[in-house]
Amino acid sequence: MGKILEKIRSPQDLRQLSRQELETLCEEMREVIIRTVSDNGGHLASNLGVVELTVALCLTFSPPKDSIVWDVGHQSYPYKLLTGRYSKFSTLRREGGLSGFPNREESPCDSFTSGHSSASISSALGLSEACRLQEDDSRVVAVIGDGALTGGLAFEGLNNAGQFRRNLIVILNDNTMSISKNVGSLARYLTYMRTKPGYIKAKSSVEDALGRVPLVGKPIARLMRRAKSNIKKLLYNSTIFSDLGFAYYGPFDGHNIKELSETLEAAKLLKKPVLIHVRTYKGKGYQYAEQSPTLYHGISGFNVDTGDPGEKAQTFSDVFGQTLCRLAEKDEKICAITAAMAEGTGLAGFRQQFKGRFYDVGIAEEHAVTFAGGLAAGGMLPVFAVYSTFLQRCYDQLIHDVALQKVKVLLAIDRAGIVGEDGMTHQGLFDVAFLRTVPGVTLYSPAYFGELREQTAYLAEKGRGLCAIRYPRGRELYKPVYFHSGTESYFVYGSHSAEICIVTYGRLFSFAAEAADKLGARGIDVKLLKLNRVIPIAADAVSEVLDCPQVFFFEEGIRQGGVGEYFAALLLEGGFAGRYVLRAIDQPFIKHAPMFRALEQLGLSTGGICRTVLEHYKEEGAEFAEKEA
Repeated sequence: MGKILEKIRSPQDLRQLSRQELETLCEEMREVIIRTVSDNGGHLASNLGVVELTVALCLTFSPPKDSIVWDVGHQSYPYKLLTGRYSKFSTLRREGGLSGFPNREESPCDSFTSGHSSASISSALGLSEACRLQEDDSRVVAVIGDGALTGGLAFEGLNNAGQFRRNLIVILNDNTMSISKNVGSLARYLTYMRTKPGYIKAKSSVEDALGRVPLVGKPIARLMRRAKSNIKKLLYNSTIFSDLGFAYYGPFDGHNIKELSETLEAAKLLKKPVLIHVRTYKGKGYQYAEQSPTLYHGISGFNVDTGDPGEKAQTFSDVFGQTLCRLAEKDEKICAITAAMAEGTGLAGFRQQFKGRFYDVGIAEEHAVTFAGGLAAGGMLPVFAVYSTFLQRCYDQLIHDVALQKVKVLLAIDRAGIVGEDGMTHQGLFDVAFLRTVPGVTLYSPAYFGELREQTAYLAEKGRGLCAIRYPRGRELYKPVYFHSGTESYFVYGSHSAEICIVTYGRLFSFAAEAADKLGARGIDVKLLKLNRVIPIAADAVSEVLDCPQVFFFEEGIRQGGVGEYFAALLLEGGFAGRYVLRAIDQPFIKHAPMFRALEQLGLSTGGICRTVLEHYKEEGAEFAEKEA
């Protein structure tokens, strides 16, 4: 396995291979990707679909001198294999190993770190202009899937790029549908001829020569261009890309290396932006992924021989989706919105049960929020289920199109907090801090499934204005026997006279409860204050700890602007005279690692909470750490 692949140290090595060897290389790459994702989890179908396209790009261009920008980045595994990372590929998505996305810190061949959709054209245009301003003849290519093209930012980039007379190449990886349809065999033949390097060179030479002919040369050249444009309009359907200033070529077979390489070589000769439309098939080369590309888009692991992903434990996403369906049965005003993440956010059942009230807006989170604002203004109750990391794109819309309108919209914020192996582009660490600045917002943060059900129902029925509920990825964790759920703004567990109080919310309550048990076993009396509603903070919750000598706040979110800082300010305003210790996340770009491991490194695990308390209580942190070890 990998006999050819193991010899590839850089894209330049591909040029020594025959066509047959390139085909064999593609087979080896697919085998390596399938095996690695089956062990480590990750994105499978999308990566299997771009193997030949990646080979063609690396044959035609020379990273890192030339820049290849992968939109979203979850289809960059083949690119990693061809850019000197094959020997480390088994570490993909593991702590200390390769990232599952392009990462500038990982390789000079990764020209732009990416994990969010629709940004490739804008960033590639910036790279291209940087080359021009520095008189650098390097090439820049953006690879964007048709799913990412549903995002408004992609069209903003296209609109701006079309104004530049510079060779920026955009690859449209069409893996689900045809964006435009050419008419007839003559059109297909002309597309083939127009992408031949000889034709482009001859065309350029004629135009340059005519431009030098006195008086009549330039008018003749303009007349030729108009005539050519009119003929093309008769033979081709108009495309938005042409209208935006791009030379449009395609569609081409995205699994034909020879055809792709010739097309890319031709595109390099043009002195204007070029869009090359290629068709690929998700999951190509692995029958289970071909049959179910959605299931194998992002997967935790599976049996290679059977395709079986194993039993799936119930998750917060599942519970949210089930809860929303039950609420929608009683309330016909409830509508569900997703930005191309129906399965990921637990809305697949809602889509099936309430088709008329389900909206998948594509990868367009900003539109989703404003659309929700319009639905709400029209008398409906929209619920937008979105990953925390993608909600970051919607700040203006939350303020202007929901809060300012004084309408009711419910946000279901999935993957809040540390997400694990997807890494720094996907950590959900900013939502609480930026939502705190949105006027009138109400935010709940459940730790367990039961709370998620109750609090979602409460917000749907009694919430006002912009309401939100945030919950982590995966399953619920340790639940103490004394725990009770509800919709109250906070709960206190333990003796009210305890000298130490731990304040936290969401998933960290599980770790705090375990830490309190361990500390109690050492004779240290600790009470827990669990915030259910984190925005706004209840005045009584602050009063509850005003007289406590030592208050410890633990937060799975960024420190600056977070709830912990605000809680401290409220304590000071109330005359708090004790010691306040805040543990939150100071450096929020957390690299990929298992969730438990990441929280341990951040001092937010059970052991970390115990050590922090002991360090400030009796300076026993070192002793405790030794015993825990």
